Amino acid sequence: MTAASIGRRPSRYGLGVLTAVLHRWLVLVVGVAAWELGTRAAASAYFPPPSEIVARMYHLWFAGPASRLFLTPTAMTNIVPSLTRMGIGLAASVVVGVALGIALGRSERAFEYLDPLFQFARVIPPPTLVPVFIVLFKIGSQMQVASIIFSAIWPVLLNTADGARSVDQLQMATARVFKLSAADRLFKIIIPSTLPKIFAGLRLSLSLSLILMVFSELLPGTANGIGFELTDAQSRSDLPGMWAGIVLLGVLGYVLNTVLLVVERRVLAWHRTSRGTDN
Repeated sequence: MTAASIGRRPSRYGLGVLTAVLHRWLVLVVGVAAWELGTRAAASAYFPPPSEIVARMYHLWFAGPASRLFLTPTAMTNIVPSLTRMGIGLAASVVVGVALGIALGRSERAFEYLDPLFQFARVIPPPTLVPVFIVLFKIGSQMQVASIIFSAIWPVLLNTADGARSVDQLQMATARVFKLSAADRLFKIIIPSTLPKIFAGLRLSLSLSLILMVFSELLPGTANGIGFELTDAQSRSDLPGMWAGIVLLGVLGYVLNTVLLVVERRVLAWHRTSRGTDN
């Protein structure tokens, strides 16, 4: 191997990374540019250009002091409570869904009895049950968290149950031969084997949590949140502010999904390696 070839390899690698980045973001850049040109040409008050929306987002939420991570009082009042409610609801859904899913998946009789009930509950549109949650909890954080939990728990629970039922029986038989305890079988065989299904359900639950977070905050009587800010901007005919909230939700969804994919990739690195799919 010559010194020239060694020198060329990093440059080729850097060029490959740059090309991948350009391919990934080119469509978005072109789309935003077309949006900017189209809205400026149309000059419609209902569709402000992206530059105006971004400027409004900055002044609304990200023009605060460095001591508060540049968050403005409006951001602290609305964005932080929304993400807190969403985080609590999603975390509760994961904990309960994984625990019930593993128990359900490892008991064939329980699965046969309860699966029709869970499938029925899963297909009920969560927004239709919001009046029930309002009666039970009244409008507020408890109602919002409850609606998020009801929406987000089913993908995690049912995917976990499916994964627990698919655990390799040879591994379980080997564990019994070596007299592994129930806890060892759970943490060393069942949960690792179920993790790919758990993450598949978690990706769906993350999207549903974001949707229900916003929907529950659109209701009359809500005091704060991104959804509340959307309805408030609409009531004041503040269209740039309304679009700023919509774009913020899209950015939040993209960022949260990206973080989850990174975590999944790291946690399941062993799974991809064992299947020969690690890049």
